[in-house]
Parts: sequence; C-alpha cells; structure tokens
Amino acid sequence: MMKAFITSALLIIIIGNIAAVDIGSYHFIEHIRTISEPGRPEILGDAVLFTASSSFRRVGISFAHDNYARVHWFSHLIIPRDPADYEVSRRERRALEPNIDSGILFHLEPIPPNMRNMDYRMVIDGLWTADPLNPLSITGPLGIVESRVPLPYIRQNFAEPIAPGTYRFEFRAVPGETVTVGGSFNNWDPFMYVMRETSPGLYTLTLSLPPGNFQYLFFHRGEQHIDPQNTRVLYSRNGREVSEGTIH
Repeated sequence: MMKAFITSALLIIIIGNIAAVDIGSYHFIEHIRTISEPGRPEILGDAVLFTASSSFRRVGISFAHDNYARVHWFSHLIIPRDPADYEVSRRERRALEPNIDSGILFHLEPIPPNMRNMDYRMVIDGLWTADPLNPLSITGPLGIVESRVPLPYIRQNFAEPIAPGTYRFEFRAVPGETVTVGGSFNNWDPFMYVMRETSPGLYTLTLSLPPGNFQYLFFHRGEQHIDPQNTRVLYSRNGREVSEGTIH
C-alpha cells in the first residue's frame, strides 16, 4: 500500500506543478483517486479542484482574480495499476503497462484571502469557453460568459491569537465532518478537543493556554494535518511536522 502511495505521489508531482497547494499529500492523493469521472468544481480545503476529461488534448483555465492574464494548464492524473492485475496478466501471459490513465485532467487553485466568488473561463483544445461541467455562469464586465464558484469566507490567517491568553484554531474541510486539535498543551490527545463547525466547512476552537510557545496538529479522518495557513512549522522528536503558535 505504501509503495502504491509513493508511486502515485511521484506521478502527480512529475506531471503537475502547483506550488501553493500540497498535491503530493496523502489526503489529496487519496481524495482525487476516489473521483470516478470529471465533475463540477469542488472546494477542497483552502483550494478549488477543477477536473476535465482526458479525452481532450489540452485543457487550461484562467481566473478573473488574475485579470485573465495567465492560463494554468491542467495536469494529467496517471495512477498505478492495481497489483491484482499482474496476477491475471501472469496467468494469461500478457504484459501490462505499470500505470493507467485515470481519465481525469485536473487543476487545483488556491483560494485568495477574503474572496467571495471565483470567476473563471476555460480553454479546451484551443477554444475559450465557460466550464461545461459547472452549471453556474455569469456575464462578465466585457459581456463574456464566465463560470463561477461561490466560496466560503476564508480568513487570511487560520490560527491567530484573538485575546490575551487565548488562541483560535481554524481548519477547513468538507461540511459535516469531525475535526479535533491536539498538541503539546494536552499531551497530543487527538480526542480531547473537538472543533465546532461554525459555518459550512469551517471548524473553529478557541482555547485558553499558558504563555509561551506551543505545538499543535489537526486530526481529521484519521490523519494528522499541520495548519496550512501557519508558516511556523517545526519537526518533533519523532520527525513529524507540527505547527507552532505563541501565547504572549
């Protein structure tokens, strides 16, 4: 299983270059591999995932928040073949390619701070168009039809002190989930502090903590996550990445 994870991560990193979002993370790779076919845009953490069919030769996307000055070309998702296929292949004495086409092209666009709507257009095989998989469209300032993704409100910093002696944690996921936070302040207990979903997909928790530095992680779907909006990242004694906060 670990070998398949490493292989899939390498394949995505090689064919896609998306700097602001960790597309090599286990959470992202496992999520995108569950997608059976291209669909409408999906908010995934602090980014929007766009998909298209790999039957197109080339697909790009351009955004209003960049003044349509740049085209981001979709990456091709190639996944490792199921190991069970090799057993069938040996019995039938036929060679198999180690990787297969998922049928999906994708682009992951980070959500800029304080943006309410993400407007965009796509270029498919050389032709500019609204997103054929997104039913929501608007007419832009120049009279051109654009596609739109309504966004939840994103704070510029997810975790920051809000009052003396307190710290506010925020984490973004799909609605209806269970998210907890643990750290050096509770001996890394992943069950003690359950975050509250204060708006769809936004989970928050405010704790009173003693003065000084502390380390923390979010726990979601059995995985550990550093704070994606906190640039203060340390390595714990066992080598894992942790986020660091401060109470003054």
